[in-house]
This record gives sequence, structure tokens and C-alpha cells, in this order.
Amino acid sequence: MAGPPLLSISSLHVSVADTEIVKGLDLVVDRGQIHALMGPNGSGKSTLAAVLMGHRAYTVTAGTVELDGENIAAWTADERGRAGMFLGFQYPEEIPGVSVVNFLRTALTNRTGTNYTVLELRLKVMDAMRSLGMDPSFADRYLNEGFSGGERKRNEILQMTVLEPVLAILDETDSGLDIDALKTVAEGVARMASDERGFLVITHYQRLLEYLEPTHVHVFVDGRIVASGGSDLARQVEADGYERFRPQPATT
Repeated sequence: MAGPPLLSISSLHVSVADTEIVKGLDLVVDRGQIHALMGPNGSGKSTLAAVLMGHRAYTVTAGTVELDGENIAAWTADERGRAGMFLGFQYPEEIPGVSVVNFLRTALTNRTGTNYTVLELRLKVMDAMRSLGMDPSFADRYLNEGFSGGERKRNEILQMTVLEPVLAILDETDSGLDIDALKTVAEGVARMASDERGFLVITHYQRLLEYLEPTHVHVFVDGRIVASGGSDLARQVEADGYERFRPQPATT
């Protein structure tokens, strides 16, 4: 008998400062699936990503979010991370004085409960960097300090590769990337895709999806999923824009 889906979102409503942002979202992401959530600026995509990772600035006013059948409403961001949830940020922050390898050592220790030595973690990071075609010197740079936009996004994919989450949420990871960086992101996701892992890729454009073949595509407008389909839907959005998916005013 099949178990519960990896991620199940049911009738989710989210507000911030008394303004409703997510307005009754239903979404199921299972293992082995790559879901692309496409929407215009201001549609609530990044709010959803933050809520899934337990950001306390947002208030869930109704609905549920379950991971492997467990309601995670009361879980902190740390607890969600330890359970195997990962968020790739749209705008990764700098952490001066903390090297990439030391950051990953702390994160992986918290994720797995195993206290890795610096050497063990360095070997693991170097393997991941080779698979992503990254310069080994990258590991000793301070986290995101002086990084270009593309380097920050590659670093997010490196973190995902090392941490091996069961559910990876990528919030507009393709924003501002050139073609080479887009390919790195797509290849990193494709390399990790498996029957044990699910992805929710949040994006504004179809560009990333030219290199990453999603199993499901959803159009997210004004806090709601208004259309779902396959890769053809992403191409339709690219050709026609989001206006045709917006609710039309009632006529009298």
C-alpha cells in the first residue's frame, strides 16, 4: 500500500499584516516529481516558499501543510530542515567570516546528526563541486561575500547537493542567471532527481524549464493555482504571458 505523498498542501490561506497573499492553495508533490510553479511578480510565489520553510512573518489562517503525512504547522524552520526540507533562496545573503565549507559542515551536522570532521566534509564538498564543475577554491571563500549572482546560485545548488534533502524548494533560483549558470542549476536538479526526492521549482520565466524537464507545471496567479499541466503549459505561458490566466471581472 502506497504511503502518504511527500508534500501535501490543502486549502492553504496565508496572510501578512492582515493582507491575504495565498488564497486557498491545493498542491501535492510526491517523490520522483519535479513541480514548476510559474507566476508573475507579486503573485505570492515567494510567500509560499517562505511559509513552507516556517517563516514566522506570515500567518497561516486556514489549511494544512503535511510532510510525509505529518502536519508541520508547529515545526520551526530548523525542524523542517532536519526533516529534509531545503530552500534555495531568490537572494542568498552574505555571511562574512564563515567559509562555504564550514557553513556546510554545520548545516550537514544539523541535518543528519553526524558530527563530520573538517576533512570528511571537505572531501564531500569537493566531490560535489567536481560534479557541478565548480572551482575548488570556492569552498574556502566566505559565504556569498563578493559572489556574483551566478556564483550565489551555484552555491545554493552546491548546498542542495551536499545536504541531500528529500524536498527541495527552489525560489526563483534562475533569476538573473546567464545560460551557463542556468544549465548548472538544471543539471544539479537533474542529477539529484530520484524516486526518493521531490522538487518544487518556483520561477517567473520558462527559461529554466528549457533545461529542466518538470513532471508538472502550475500557473500561480493572485495567490491561487489557476492552471496545471505539463511542459506545454510552460511554453504557452512564455508565448502568451500571464494576462490570459488572470481572473476576469464579472460582467453585468
